[in-house]
Amino acid sequence: MHLVLVDWLRILCGIWLVPHLIGKGLHYDRAALTFDAAGFKPGNLFVCITMAMEAAAAIGLTFSIYPRIAAAVGALVLLGAGYAVVKINGPNWRWQKMGPEYPIFWALICLLTAIV
Repeated sequence: MHLVLVDWLRILCGIWLVPHLIGKGLHYDRAALTFDAAGFKPGNLFVCITMAMEAAAAIGLTFSIYPRIAAAVGALVLLGAGYAVVKINGPNWRWQKMGPEYPIFWALICLLTAIV
């Protein structure tokens, strides 16, 4: 099997979604409170929707199943996370101040894998 660099990037994007998915599942009630605080109400519903989207994106990206759609779904989830970070913590950019730069960067990487 010959993988080019963009394939490795796509696979890593998929794998990196798994801890977020597991974290939401293990801390479902806290995740729901976070979604509520960000304005995604009801939080329980948005946790379920996000977990389903993350699972679909992780599987699609990792195993190259509709990878462009999976990348777009992953980017949508991550842009939502970036929005939530700003909504909860204010318009700080740096991670030291709980800024959104990490999910935004990751969303852009997912988008790049979708268009390559």
